[in-house]
Amino acid sequence: MAAILESRNCETPGCSSQAKLQCPTCIKLGIIGSYFCSQECFKGVWGEHKKVHKKAKHDSDSTDNYNPWPGYRFSGKLRPYPVTPRRIVPDTIGRPDHADHPEGVPLGEKQMRGRTVIKVLNDEEIEAMRVACKLGREVLDIAGKAVGIGVTTEEIDRQVHEACVDRNCYPSPLNYYKFPKACCTSVNEVICHGIPDKRPLQDGDIVNVDISAYHNGYHSDLNETFFVGNVDEAGKKLVKTTYECLMLAIKEVKPGVRYRELGNVIQKHAHTNGFSVVRSYTGHGINSLFHTAPSIPHYAKNKGIGIMKPGHTFTIEPMISEGTFRDDIWPDNWTAVTQDGKRSAQFEHTLLVTETGCDILTQRLENDGQAHFMDKL
Repeated sequence: MAAILESRNCETPGCSSQAKLQCPTCIKLGIIGSYFCSQECFKGVWGEHKKVHKKAKHDSDSTDNYNPWPGYRFSGKLRPYPVTPRRIVPDTIGRPDHADHPEGVPLGEKQMRGRTVIKVLNDEEIEAMRVACKLGREVLDIAGKAVGIGVTTEEIDRQVHEACVDRNCYPSPLNYYKFPKACCTSVNEVICHGIPDKRPLQDGDIVNVDISAYHNGYHSDLNETFFVGNVDEAGKKLVKTTYECLMLAIKEVKPGVRYRELGNVIQKHAHTNGFSVVRSYTGHGINSLFHTAPSIPHYAKNKGIGIMKPGHTFTIEPMISEGTFRDDIWPDNWTAVTQDGKRSAQFEHTLLVTETGCDILTQRLENDGQAHFMDKL
């Protein structure tokens, strides 16, 4: 993210003037710093400064023998690829509190941590949520159309970032506890929180794209798992079952239902089809805060707190795996993978509890012209 120029000094050796300019190529490449007081100072160090651009491009493009964590034992076949520098969101776009925090800490969420009271939104807040979720839906549909053999998850992230900016949205994951990208892309054995990188998607992969968009003070959150080329029948069954788990849980949403009951429905359907339910990650309340009460486990006999009331907004996002429900975390401190290296799939919607049931705020638009993944089964 762009810093306030008034607090910067020129980076030309021997010059301590106030900086008012930033190198445009560094902005494009996501390189932090590179502030100068004038075009003359900038031109004076250009011969040396351009080496910074060359190194950044080389680091982002090089995948030969790339191994950021020597000695780490991967659970499956997937490997990390280089990650490009973080992109910039224009200062004109409203941003959540974690966007400008040096460690990406969401201060509003931190203040609410441990509290179980679930916020009831008023009509104005509900309308703001509807708009944010509509825009998030548009961004995910753009991402879905980008999925294909040979496409990198980095390219998907680029399109997501630009689609958010085009809609005057801040991509909520960006700098959230220092997450470096605009969306999460989770391939094969990655359960969730995969970091987009330079790896090209391969024929037979499944990839989840998780989108969150912050607009006018409110967050949306949704994701889908997509097929890449020709996915085997076992993979199709996993993805189909995961989608069904989500939709069966949504059918239970109405006033008076306990949040903990959703896990019973999800686990029953997953187990019936021979799959497990990941326990480490939950659905969550969402509104002006990215993550808040209630916490919604997806497994049976959980101890989730809260009863649904009209005006509650929250996500259901089951993660269903072929083998064990247990997970590991890559050394990047984000990428969650299955301990046995088998595949995992996920689907997510943001929901609003109404007087008689619920509205799916992130529902796919009927006239978007994009075939639903179920049409391919």
